[in-house]
Amino acid sequence: MNTSNSTMYARAFAGLFLRDLYVLRRELFPFAIRVGMNPLLFLFVFTFVMPHMSGGAKMNPTAQMAAGGGGFSTVLLPGLMAVAIMFSGIAAVALPLAQEFGITREIDDRVMCPLPVWAVAAEKIVFSAMQSVIAAGIVFPLARYVPSTPTVAHVSSWWFLALVLVLASLTSGALGLTIGTAVKPQQIGLIFGVVVMPITFLGCVYYPWAALGPIKWLQMGVLINPIVYMSEGLRAALTPSAHMNEGLIVGMLCFFLALLSWVGMRGFLRRVVG
Repeated sequence: MNTSNSTMYARAFAGLFLRDLYVLRRELFPFAIRVGMNPLLFLFVFTFVMPHMSGGAKMNPTAQMAAGGGGFSTVLLPGLMAVAIMFSGIAAVALPLAQEFGITREIDDRVMCPLPVWAVAAEKIVFSAMQSVIAAGIVFPLARYVPSTPTVAHVSSWWFLALVLVLASLTSGALGLTIGTAVKPQQIGLIFGVVVMPITFLGCVYYPWAALGPIKWLQMGVLINPIVYMSEGLRAALTPSAHMNEGLIVGMLCFFLALLSWVGMRGFLRRVVG
C-alpha cells in the first residue's frame, strides 16, 4: 500500500467516524438515558432503598457481601461499568446493522466510500468503543455516590485501567458486529433475551469470579464468557475486591477481541457482498 492510498484511507476512515460522531452528538441525551437508566435503578433499589428498609440486611443479604474490604456497592462498581460497556457496544453496532442490512440496504451507501469493506466494519468497532468508554464514565459516578454504603474504590494502576477499558470497549464492539452480521434484522430483539441477558448474569457482574469457588463447574464454565474478563479487569483496576490474575485478564480480552473481530468481519463481508 503506497502513501497516497494510506492517506486516502485515513481520511475516509476519519470521515466515517466524524459522520457517526455528528449523529451521536444530536442524540447525546437519549444515549445517556439508555446507558445510565439500568445501573441507576439497580443501584438505587439494591444499594440505597433496601439498606434503608427495616431489616434491610436480611432482605438484601448481598448488601453485606464482603470482598476484600468492600461491600456489595464495591463489587457492583466495576460490574455495572462492564455491563454499560457491553450494552453500549452491542447497541452501537448490532442495532444499526439490523437497519442497514434491512430492505433499504443503507449499508450500500456506507461501503461506497474509498475504503476496503473490512475497514468499514473496523470503523464501526472503533466508534462503538468510544461510546462504550463514555458509557463507563457515566456509570462510575452513579456507582460511587448512589449507594448508601460507601464504595471502596481506587485506581491501583492507571495504565492497566486504560488498557482494560480500551480492550473491553473494542471487544464489546466486535461482539456487536458478530451479532449484527449473524442474526437476521427481524430477530435482533430476540438476541437480547437469548444471548445478552444470560452472558450478563453469568459475567461476574454482581459477584467476583472467586466467589464461584463452591460451584466449581460454573466457575470453569463462565470462562468462555468475555464479560467475565471485562468485569474482573475493571475490578482489578478499581477496587480492592478479589479478582483474577491481571495477565490472564489482558490475554483473554485480546483473544476475544481477535476472535470476535475475525468472525464479525467475515460476517460483514458476507452480508455486504451477498
